[in-house]
Amino acid sequence: MVQKAKILLVDDRPENLLALEAILSALDQTLVRASSGEEALKALLTDDFAVILLDVQMPGMDGFETAAHIKRRERTRDIPIIFLTAINHGPHHTFRGYAAGAVDYISKPFDPWVLRAKVSVFVELYMKNCQLREQAALLRLQLEGGGKGGVVGKESAGLLAELSARLAAVEEQAEALSKQLDDDSADAAAVATAAHLERKLTGLRRALDALEPGTGGSGASVPSQN
Repeated sequence: MVQKAKILLVDDRPENLLALEAILSALDQTLVRASSGEEALKALLTDDFAVILLDVQMPGMDGFETAAHIKRRERTRDIPIIFLTAINHGPHHTFRGYAAGAVDYISKPFDPWVLRAKVSVFVELYMKNCQLREQAALLRLQLEGGGKGGVVGKESAGLLAELSARLAAVEEQAEALSKQLDDDSADAAAVATAAHLERKLTGLRRALDALEPGTGGSGASVPSQN
């Protein structure tokens, strides 16, 4: 059974959290509530999340400060953050959101379909990343235990080829997305999302290449986050 991804919803207003849950329930993933920045940071200590939806205007620790703490932690710095704000203060406010590490910045009221689609992209990326890491870990164990009879070696080679092919398909999709965004009119949020995806894929490709026979990478580490 495939484990569901966790999505962290951070907002100090219960009605906003309820609205987000209603919008994202169709994704059939695990939705985790946090009513403050402090509560969000506490949840991030123990659980892994595919994406964080973070309200900007909150009493006490606001969204920008919360994001800064998230990006300083090695465990959580690569989790995508989508900022949600009820107030549009112009380009400077939006730039501050991206500078804080957000991959997207959405003003309320937002289109539920658009928000759901954007979140689903990061959920899918997270799930693919998890699958690749699990398969790479299995392959590493097979490589470390190989050399006895050659049977395991053949299975490892086949699994490595399958992993490489799956990753190549995702890389091809990412390249096509980047080409579509390669113009001056591209949405800044979409460009940031594509850049985040490319960084993750580059890390996965390096980890996978390290497992190739003859590279001495049987102990290579695989990226731990989405």
